[in-house]
Amino acid sequence: MATAKKPKAIAPLKPEKKVKERKIVKIDPDETLVRLCAEGALDKKAEDVVVLDMRGISSFTDFFLIVSGTSEPQLKAIAGSIREKVRDATGLRPIAEDGFPVSQWVIIDYGSVIIHIFHKERRDLYALESLWGDAPRLEIEE
Repeated sequence: MATAKKPKAIAPLKPEKKVKERKIVKIDPDETLVRLCAEGALDKKAEDVVVLDMRGISSFTDFFLIVSGTSEPQLKAIAGSIREKVRDATGLRPIAEDGFPVSQWVIIDYGSVIIHIFHKERRDLYALESLWGDAPRLEIEE
């Protein structure tokens, strides 16, 4: 008589591993760029650092970074520090630059971020923060 083979026992299912839910963080490259520029300015002791969020207000840029210095050499140092920090971190170079420390207003244009480096007295004269008063401000830790 042939004996029937017993079916192999089926191993119990392993409990499913719980997958941790990961929080998705959106990284805005333009916001990262403006923060990098602010860091470069602060490295050279820029004062009154303000970031205006121009998205939805302006068609030509996403952010204004406005900073002050107290002397022409400091304005030059701030501009150089911003260019170097951005170049080292991203490889980007400014689209355009205008002004000289002697003019007490230097502008560096990265397209989505425009940096205004003012001598303290000149900044009060142009009052860009008032001109673009409806723009929300982005918090920057000094």
